Amino acid sequence: MMLWTGFMLGLVGSLHCAGMCGPLAMAVPVAGSGRAAVIRSRLVYNLGRVLTYAAMGAVVGVLGQAFALAGVQRLISLVAGAVILAGVLVSSRWLNGLPVHRGLVWLKSAFGRLLQRRTLGAVALLGGLNGLLPCGLVYVAGTAALASHHWWEGVAYMTLFGLGTVPMMFGLGLVGMKLQSLLRFRLQRLVPASLALVGGLLLLRGLALGIPYVSPADPATGPACPMCVEHETEEAVSLN
Repeated sequence: MMLWTGFMLGLVGSLHCAGMCGPLAMAVPVAGSGRAAVIRSRLVYNLGRVLTYAAMGAVVGVLGQAFALAGVQRLISLVAGAVILAGVLVSSRWLNGLPVHRGLVWLKSAFGRLLQRRTLGAVALLGGLNGLLPCGLVYVAGTAALASHHWWEGVAYMTLFGLGTVPMMFGLGLVGMKLQSLLRFRLQRLVPASLALVGGLLLLRGLALGIPYVSPADPATGPACPMCVEHETEEAVSLN
């Protein structure tokens, strides 16, 4: 499980967040007065988001661990990589058309109430609910975390994904529209490339080609490529 891809996905994908969640980040109420209160409120808001992503990672990580114990983790990794690449090739917007986008009226009303309250608790809850908003990038990160061998890997992956989005979301909360227009429209083309990289790495991982750190061999079956087998045989002969 290449955990660093979670942070990279969040960092680059946050260019997409600038347009989708930027207005909400800029509307977060300030608990207190002064510049320090503004910074503190934005940090608590982002902490709430990251904690929600971590909780999602725990759920997905438990499923991934169950798949690993069942011996189908390679298949899950292959399917996850194929789904992500298919989404990039067709359109990154198809993820936003999933049924999960419907029936979330209660979230809107909760946001409306919390935006009227100027306490750190309300700000933290607002950030936590923000993490539940339907988002294609969150779906991609969750799909990648599904390839975890252990539940804590799912938590770590989604936590790193959340941390990767913090610089953009925190910056939007402080600078506002200027940062949103500067980064979103000039650099958003990097988002499909980052999704393609994550999808490709998941496919390589599922193929178990015996490439260290990128596509490690399956302990049960060994490396899947003949060249890897030949290389390992030559190494064993030289050692003898």
